[in-house]
Amino acid sequence: MAVHNSYGAFIEPELEVTGSGSGKLGGLSFAVKDVFAVAGHHSSAGNPDWLRSHPPSAAHSAVVSMLLQSGATLRGATHTDELMYSLGGENYHYGTPVNPLAKDRIPGGSSSGSAVAVAAGDVDFALGTDTGGSIRVPSAYCGVYGFRPTHGAVEMEGVIPLAPGFDTVGWITACPELLLRAGEVLLGAAAPGSRGGAMGRLHIAPEAWALAEEDSAASLRNGLQLLQAGAGWSGATEIAPEGLKTWMNVFRELQGAEIWATHGAWIERAQPLFGPDIAARFAWAAGLAGQDHSRALRMRGEIAARLRQLLGEDGCIVLPTVPGPAPLRGGDLAQLEQNRSGAMMLSCIAGLAGLPQVTLPVIGPAGLPLGLSLIGGHGQDLRLLSWVREIWQQS
Repeated sequence: MAVHNSYGAFIEPELEVTGSGSGKLGGLSFAVKDVFAVAGHHSSAGNPDWLRSHPPSAAHSAVVSMLLQSGATLRGATHTDELMYSLGGENYHYGTPVNPLAKDRIPGGSSSGSAVAVAAGDVDFALGTDTGGSIRVPSAYCGVYGFRPTHGAVEMEGVIPLAPGFDTVGWITACPELLLRAGEVLLGAAAPGSRGGAMGRLHIAPEAWALAEEDSAASLRNGLQLLQAGAGWSGATEIAPEGLKTWMNVFRELQGAEIWATHGAWIERAQPLFGPDIAARFAWAAGLAGQDHSRALRMRGEIAARLRQLLGEDGCIVLPTVPGPAPLRGGDLAQLEQNRSGAMMLSCIAGLAGLPQVTLPVIGPAGLPLGLSLIGGHGQDLRLLSWVREIWQQS
């Protein structure tokens, strides 16, 4: 039976694959961003020319098979930004899903449909991908929970890539308990950090909090106090002496170079029609081809080593997921790009270091959704999710 799709979350609401019926996720339903292979389904990656030039999938992606075997039933393929190269959620070809908690505002992308499907209650949870923030940003804008795992911790086989050195499979839920249950399936019970335990040290990054909009900061600090009450230590820790803008530029350079290496040949061959913002982004990425990226690669290595040493097994960085509430729908491109830059300065931290990050919903001014994030140590995904389930449900 097709989902209602009253908020426009789905590109194919009729898609359904029944799960095994038993297991950790028995009786639950999930949706998939339209980049995951589902046998017989024709993935669009948010662009009609991609849909036209690629065949339907012959088999399920690895993660879809894992969820089906664990008892969950797949219901619907959800909208995504074009080739996942955006954080806005406004698709030039297929339209924009409606943010259920803020109907006049964008849902965020590129996992826009997945966040909307969960926020609307259409499914219990949803799969998305996160390269530069594409799970974390829409989850924050739509008032739901989102998780980006340690890079490489979840199988990417059968998922359309964007920039493989940063791509992750992530998931979105309406409660922290299900965030953990899905993680136990997708990460495996034998994963590092599965033994649980408290996150003992909370590092409050002042350069990240400085990016929060003034009206949003007070609401975010209320959530911070709840986290501090459940930790052994918390304090201010500067994490980016070079500045988060420098970190963002390193991320954008390396991501853009990988994106063109991944999709440049197809773009030159197929000459796809992109929306203006996506077309400009791909044109910029094309200009990175053949350049020397050794300095950016060296900085990425230094950043990753520094953060992994700082966090260890029981440390977390606490930061706003995004600077403030979602921008209004239909805003001018310059304003949206400015908002995107602020979000990327926050989201590039986990991306550069390959670390797990969970975003928690916070109600902000005028009842608009905000996101408060925790970045955990490398491989400490289940420990982080277990601790969030214990602490945040007290809110």
